[in-house]
Formats: sequence, structure tokens, C-alpha cells
Amino acid sequence: MKILIKLGGSLLESDESRTRLAREIAAAARDHQIAVVHGGGKQMTQYLTAHGIESRFVNGQRVTTPEVLDAVLKVFAGSVNAQLVSTFRAAGANPVGLSGLDAGVLDAEPLDPALGHVGKPVHSDTRLVEVLIAGGYLPVIACVGGDARGATYNVNGDQAASAIGAAFGAHKLLFLTDVDGVRGADGVIAATLTAAEVEELISSGVASGGMRAKLDAAIAALHSNGARGVAEVIIAPGAREGIVATVLGGNAIGTRVVRAAAKG
Repeated sequence: MKILIKLGGSLLESDESRTRLAREIAAAARDHQIAVVHGGGKQMTQYLTAHGIESRFVNGQRVTTPEVLDAVLKVFAGSVNAQLVSTFRAAGANPVGLSGLDAGVLDAEPLDPALGHVGKPVHSDTRLVEVLIAGGYLPVIACVGGDARGATYNVNGDQAASAIGAAFGAHKLLFLTDVDGVRGADGVIAATLTAAEVEELISSGVASGGMRAKLDAAIAALHSNGARGVAEVIIAPGAREGIVATVLGGNAIGTRVVRAAAKG
């Protein structure tokens, strides 16, 4: 089974959390074709603060000046990626660190002139990812995008995972995050949501901020690339011990997002 796992930055801050997740993913990679996409927003904020670089946001998106873009490359594609690769290797995997810049894994275009070098995914070529997996390697991909003209973009990690997962033909796109799942209007975690139900949560304002961004990415993954799109998206608590095996074993945890309700 093809699996794309997106690791949120908050789960990568703690050595204990990072080590546990690396161990769980490495074990799952023995039986499944897995690629990992990671962010690092909190680490980015810490880096910018330490270097006296102001963080500005427009509609929840970090304005990416040339100075911030330089930090994105150093943090996402540099220190965070290298640290995660080292952790996966210690867990027994054969990781290869990449960013979306490599071999067109994630092509992007400017999202909004007001945001500077922030990109939205427009295409993903996952041939390199598939070659690595076929060779027994674990691709670990930082959420940086580019284009054939040599431009570089800061890309939201959830959007990057959605685009790469759809192009990869992942059966499951697993968002491991710091929440238990998606809460409905009643405040209860929804076990399963259809695309239509997700749209209602967004339009009603129940899903907002970071969760809205994650759900937007989930819907994009489900509907991208026709039949090659992701079959289901799972938003699950990455802090839960054994979460990877639990989800891949088909056990109900977090929230499953699917195209439509099963018939019958």
C-alpha cells in the first residue's frame, strides 16, 4: 500500500516524539511504500526570532521576503530535514532527505504578491520518489517548492503533502498532528467526513485557521489527478503511542476524510 505521511512541526520539536514517530514509520515502511513530507513552522519562527528577522502574516500565511526565504531553505530543507533523516536512520530506515526542489517533486507558482515568495503547488513529479522507494529507501521531503525557471517558494506543508500524495497515487494521506481529529459543530471528533461535509464545516466557520488549511488540503488530495488521487485522508493525533500502526491497521482513530459516503 502506498502511504504519504505528513509530520507537523510541533511533533518534530521533541526528541522523544521525533524518535518514536521515526521508529513507528520505519517499522511500517517494511510492509508499505511510504514517503514522508514535513514542515517546521515552529522551528522557523524560533530561527527568525533568534536572528532578529520579523515574522509577518497575512491571512495566516507567513510573508516570505528574500531574507525569510533564505531561512526557509536553511531550516526546512537544512536543519529540520537533516535532523529527521538522522533520526530515521537511527530507527533502522534508509532515509533520503529531499525537498520539493529536487527533480520537480513539487512545482509551485506565486500564491499572492502580498506574500512574497509563498507558492501554491501546481504540479508534482514523483518519479524520483517512486525510484527511491523501489530501491528500499524512505524519501523524507521538506515543503519547499520551485519551478523550471529556478524560482524557489515557501509552500504550506499540508498543501505540499496533498500535491505529492495525489501525484504519488497514495492510498492513504496521513496527517499526523497535535489534535485528536476534526471536531464538528457539536465539538465532538468526527470519525468520518465526506468531502461535502468538510465543505460545510468550512463554509459555516466551524473549521477555521490551521484546521481549515488541513481540510482544504485534504479535499484537494481527494479530487486531484482523477483516479490517481488519494483514496482517503486521515487526520490523527501524532502524539498517541503506536499511532502509525493503529491507523494503518484500519482501527478507528482521528478523522477519516473520504470523497463520498459508502453505499449500502
